[in-house]
Formats: sequence, structure tokens, C-alpha cells
Amino acid sequence: MAQQAGKRRGGFTLIEMMIVIVVIAILIGVLLPQFRGTQDEASIQRARSELRTLATALESYYIHNSNAFPSALSSLNTATPRIITTTPDDPFRSGSNDYGYYVSGNSSYYVVFSYGPNRAAEITAIGNTGALTGTVTDDICVTNGTPAGTSTC
Repeated sequence: MAQQAGKRRGGFTLIEMMIVIVVIAILIGVLLPQFRGTQDEASIQRARSELRTLATALESYYIHNSNAFPSALSSLNTATPRIITTTPDDPFRSGSNDYGYYVSGNSSYYVVFSYGPNRAAEITAIGNTGALTGTVTDDICVTNGTPAGTSTC
């Protein structure tokens, strides 16, 4: 019996290593979705803040440019007087990072929107009465339109 005890070496068995790997995998599986939700919430707050800034810039542009909104958000960067130096990027888009932007045909209403956590735009236009076209599910938006009884941001 003394000989058998002396032959045993220290270390982990294969089963012990497998158990540790499985426990770590389970912990990662539980924590990863919570981390993703936290990232999305931070991106939502960032988008809301930047959209408020863009709405203020659009209203300023409207006042200084014969009561008309720009045809593109990039026009805010070159407006006189200078309103903003760079247009912020939508945190939910990759590649072309600009926020979505539509102006009504009569140039009286606008909507600026983020694609939201599902990274797909549901807003498709804004009408001459200020009503949004499309659905607003997870899109984050600001607008000067949407009279009572229509879809809102």
C-alpha cells in the first residue's frame, strides 16, 4: 500500500479538466447575453443624445436657410453659419454609418432616425402632413411631425 501511494503523481485528471471547461462554458453562456444587452442600452442612449443634437442643428438650419430643411444631413457640416463640424454616426450601423434622414415633399417636416438594435430601418418616409411612413418598432427617432393619431417616435 505504501508503494501505491508513492507512485501517485499530483495533477488533474481528464475528467476534472472537462468539468472545469464545462463550468466555464456555462458561465460564458449566461454572462454574454447580459453583456450584449448592456452594449445595446449604451448605444440607445448615445443615439438618443446625438439625435437631439441633430434635431437642434436641423432647426437652426431651417431658421438660417429660408425656412427649408437640408436635403441631406451632411449639409449641416457646410452650412453658413456653421452648425456642426461632423455628422455623428449611427451606433447600430456598420459601413455607411449615417443616421437615416427624410424630409417631407413640402420641406416642412423631417425625421432623423437610428436603425436601432435590430439594425434595420422600419421608417421609410415622412409625408407632407408630418406623418411617418412605415413602422416604428425599435427605430430611435426625432421629428417635428407626427400629428395626433399617427405613428410617433
